[in-house]
Amino acid sequence: MAAARGEGPPPIHSINTPKLKPADLMPMRSSTGIRALSLFSGGGGLDLGFWRAGYEHVASYEILEPAAATLVKAQPEWTVYGGPDGDVRSVDWSKYRGKVDVLHGGPPCQPFSMAGRQRGALDDRNLWPQFVEAVSKVKPLAFVGENVPALATAKFAAFVGDAIITPLQHEYTVQQIVLHAADFGVPQIRRRVFFIGFRSNREAQRWSAPEPTSKRTMGMREALGLPNIGHDGLSPTIRSTLTGPRHTTSILNSVSARERFASLQIWPNGVAPTREAAHSFVAPNGHFRLSVPDVALLQGFPDDWPWVGATYMTLGQIGNAVPPPLAYAVAVTVAKALSGK
Repeated sequence: MAAARGEGPPPIHSINTPKLKPADLMPMRSSTGIRALSLFSGGGGLDLGFWRAGYEHVASYEILEPAAATLVKAQPEWTVYGGPDGDVRSVDWSKYRGKVDVLHGGPPCQPFSMAGRQRGALDDRNLWPQFVEAVSKVKPLAFVGENVPALATAKFAAFVGDAIITPLQHEYTVQQIVLHAADFGVPQIRRRVFFIGFRSNREAQRWSAPEPTSKRTMGMREALGLPNIGHDGLSPTIRSTLTGPRHTTSILNSVSARERFASLQIWPNGVAPTREAAHSFVAPNGHFRLSVPDVALLQGFPDDWPWVGATYMTLGQIGNAVPPPLAYAVAVTVAKALSGK
């Protein structure tokens, strides 16, 4: 790369110092004593949110080895099963019965996303049956499953009923909600559907959906610490680089997203591994080039959360993750329902 050799045009933008501190969106809570087991853990969005909400981490299962390595690097004291050991299709979940209070996870979303062609149950990446089986074998007090908002539409209503609600409703009261990450301080247009189930009817009745934060959500430029250009706005939904063409470092997912990034004078193609590299590698149109830590921040991860893997792989982990502040908000409401406080 010419920029790496010092042959590119001189830098235009200063190295940014973000104004948003995602950890402030999810203050560390004292231990609740509630034990959590994580499936499809990815880069740790749900795991981080539940941990900061005071849950005790039991174990994480993640088949993608770089993502599992991210979890190990971020939290060396956690029990993490990665690669073949993290394949949820080959685990005897009954060994966790009586040892787990809440089971959470986000099965692969490609069967239900536009990028994945929305083949639903016909897609061999549909692992909701494995999630349901884990819940049935572990029998936690509660579970939290999440996915893309398309799963909450009429197109997949029959699938949700047949694959999620019906197999679990004899033991759990299951509620479905769609939440917007921006309502919880995350500077991005990102909606997710959550399926929240309680084994006790009493606890299910105590549960209520998270309330949006009373604090103002920053725009993308403000969050990244960029100069004021007279207008700002939320980041478009960040695309996982593990969906679609591989080894790309572009987080664009649509023409409208490209237009929004352009209006905010931010270059979303060729995301750089570090802020220093982004500073040196001038974008063709002179806009501010994003870095991996910038994209992670827009997804709600603290700056000190490490990422393992090549740039496209780390962006894939980030783009697939639940924004941790959103996971935190859900985790807090589930803990309140379980504790009665």
